[in-house]
Amino acid sequence: MKYGIVAFPSKKLQDLANTYRKRYDPHYAKITPHITLKDSFDATDEDIQSIVKQLDALVAKYAPLNIHASRISSFFPTTNAIYFRIEPTEQLTGFHQALEEQVPFSGTKHVFVPHITIAQKLKDSEHDDIFGQLRMTGVDEKDTIDRIHLLYQLEDGSWTTYETFRLTGAE
Repeated sequence: MKYGIVAFPSKKLQDLANTYRKRYDPHYAKITPHITLKDSFDATDEDIQSIVKQLDALVAKYAPLNIHASRISSFFPTTNAIYFRIEPTEQLTGFHQALEEQVPFSGTKHVFVPHITIAQKLKDSEHDDIFGQLRMTGVDEKDTIDRIHLLYQLEDGSWTTYETFRLTGAE
């Protein structure tokens, strides 16, 4: 089964992202706006029990994550995805690195760029037009995330929560 680890921002930030996602993201109905902390990976039921224990230990060390969605950016030319850029803080980068070490399933597919996707799978011309418009609109939202989520993928491609972990530590 496919799993992933994400952080969901506040409802306010999710609602803002969804104003764009409804029109520009074909995955809108499959998953709530989120920050991917660990790319999707395959794991057995036995693996997941071990991962849950590792995540329990990890969240006990880390305090809630303070994030800042500072601008609208794009992964062009790699992909035509547009996103809210989350400023990489020492805390967020450290948490991601610890997560990669603690939950070593599947190597990281990309360099960690904290973000919330608002548009993807666009044609080149659509991307250029939409990106230009959204950059002028901009984003400047701060948020605190106090939990992370282990998700699994359903047969229809949508994602649902397997378990939620509260960040209760001091780092």
